[in-house]
Amino acid sequence: MVLVVDHYQFRGHDIPHIKLDPDMNIEDLVEIFARSGFNARQLGEAAKLYAKMIKENATICLTVAGAMTPVGFGGIIKTLIERGYVDWIITTGANVYHEDHFAWGLPVKQGHSDVDDAKLYENEIVRIRDVFIKFYETLEAEDQVVQKMFENFNGESFTTAEFCNIMGRITKEKSKHPEKSFVATAYDYDVPVYISTMKDSSLALNLAVYRLQGREFGLDFLREILEQAAILYNSKKSGIVELGGGVPKNTAQQTGPLLDQILRRDDGGQDYIIQITDARPDTGGLSGATLQEGKSWGKIQNAHKDMITIYADSTIAFPILALYVLSNQKPRKPKRLYKKLGTFYNKLRDDWLEKPAGKKQNKS
Repeated sequence: MVLVVDHYQFRGHDIPHIKLDPDMNIEDLVEIFARSGFNARQLGEAAKLYAKMIKENATICLTVAGAMTPVGFGGIIKTLIERGYVDWIITTGANVYHEDHFAWGLPVKQGHSDVDDAKLYENEIVRIRDVFIKFYETLEAEDQVVQKMFENFNGESFTTAEFCNIMGRITKEKSKHPEKSFVATAYDYDVPVYISTMKDSSLALNLAVYRLQGREFGLDFLREILEQAAILYNSKKSGIVELGGGVPKNTAQQTGPLLDQILRRDDGGQDYIIQITDARPDTGGLSGATLQEGKSWGKIQNAHKDMITIYADSTIAFPILALYVLSNQKPRKPKRLYKKLGTFYNKLRDDWLEKPAGKKQNKS
């Protein structure tokens, strides 16, 4: 049954005449946001939806596009993992690669965006907007670290979650500051970290030296998309917090169509999604696509509730969202999904093999 909300009546909350108080906390601020309008209201309502996801014990996926870790936001992700508010992650290779700089003590500095990049190149400085990274002292040093990590694989196929698990273990055991790595924390808490576009990052570039030496690597991308769908399939409730759009967003949302469209089940997609994006919906790109549009694909359960989009910069909205739940939600017991991936995969496979695949079937 679809709940139809009548938005044509004059019965909403009164808009407050906002008064700020020096003694206000983050919960007070979010309440002001939620009772106001525009994207402030969306942010306030999204913070409350994140709290609802936690209280209802949903399996929560965090997707991270763009370059969030070079500005230090891996520390926020780490804290959310420790509190049990993130159960699995899909991110870009760049975010995993640059996060590792902090753990190994490789320099990342505030810089400037209004600069001559030719001069930066001469000074061996790489720029990400207004963040500076040293070419040799940081990037080349990180490359050496990553290449040693790949020595754990030789010919056999692996998933990006398996690679990140090994990366987390090595970072925890050997780096200078393992406490500065959300990947190491993910290893500790058995949080799977998938890299949606590994070949589009320095992580994969570092495999080139081994390939030229005659060593081959097999990325089992089919195994990992089935694992991701199996997480949704084995969850009573499931939600996503999306930072930006891009491939991480689609990777998480395509779990619904894989189960329903391809495997012919009737699971219906995610129960909750929060999206923070600065992309426009009218261009037709996935980053700006509305969450409601996803209902037509079977990516979400209900197009009319528990789906909120905030049109804002993730570096501004995400800390508010995170601090709100850290302030008013109790820690949850870790779901430790990484150790359960094999069991989840086998159940999805066995259930699919048991029943005819020619028609949709309800989840057992």
